[in-house]
Amino acid sequence: MASKSETGSVAPKVAAEIDSWLRYLGDERRFSPRTIAAYRRDVLQFLAFLAEHLGGAPSLQALAALTPADVRAFMAARRGNNISGRSLMRTLAGVRGFARFLERNGKGKVAALAAVRAPKIAKTLPRPLPIAAAKDITSPDLPAGDGHAPWVHARDAAVLALLYGCGLRISEALGLKRADFGDGGWDAITVTGKGGKQRMVPVLPQVTKLVAAYAALCPYDLPEQGPLFVGAKGGPLSARVVQLAMARLRGALGLPDTATPHALRHSFATHLLARGGDLRSIQELLGHASLATTQIYTEVDAERLIAAYRSAHPRA
Repeated sequence: MASKSETGSVAPKVAAEIDSWLRYLGDERRFSPRTIAAYRRDVLQFLAFLAEHLGGAPSLQALAALTPADVRAFMAARRGNNISGRSLMRTLAGVRGFARFLERNGKGKVAALAAVRAPKIAKTLPRPLPIAAAKDITSPDLPAGDGHAPWVHARDAAVLALLYGCGLRISEALGLKRADFGDGGWDAITVTGKGGKQRMVPVLPQVTKLVAAYAALCPYDLPEQGPLFVGAKGGPLSARVVQLAMARLRGALGLPDTATPHALRHSFATHLLARGGDLRSIQELLGHASLATTQIYTEVDAERLIAAYRSAHPRA
């Protein structure tokens, strides 16, 4: 929620609406705490700028009276602070979300926000790993000699295998409970994704084997309703630890900086598509709400095919 110190330049009624909006995002939209914190920060930045730009804390009436020039002035100020187009676009998305909340609740329409175009950003495609490299990443023997216990290597291999073999996000893999895997003999798991939405994901036997190997080596008890993956002291495993493990593997395999844990999820989708996977099925496996989000992988695959053509064709 917006603290008193952070909303010192915001009119009390506007601050109350911010609190209501943040509760709505958490309770009804089921946004993550991190996403809510980012939206909160974005709106407060916008209101702080307006307080200086307009010469006083903006009221609900002042927000409704904003002009496109006011919004463009905010965008220019952010650009002057070397904010990237992507970050600025995200900020405007948060501010527009708050404006829609005000309008739905009869607190005025901030038409100026809809009248201003979001900044253009360079389109970047996901960068999947080569198939051989993606397979090597999940080898528990690769980082041997780095001083970590064998169970840690087995744990890291199991987590990364879930990202590549099942297309999971890090948060989804680390959110799994011991009970999700039982004692073996399963070929699918239920994953809780963004917004608390659940989906069923098939699990390859190779991934099952790696998870079972980790569970057998782990020196800590893994209660049925406790986290499946734990850290060095037995607590829930941090995403940062997985990122560092991936960085070590990146160095061992000579992979570029784009070879991140999330790149394994990209690789899962791209490699499935390259092998004839159905786009709609891949959407369901990834847990994308919109097919348009999944369609980016068709561009990745096309880019790969064109590169292969140009490097191999005699007339290329």
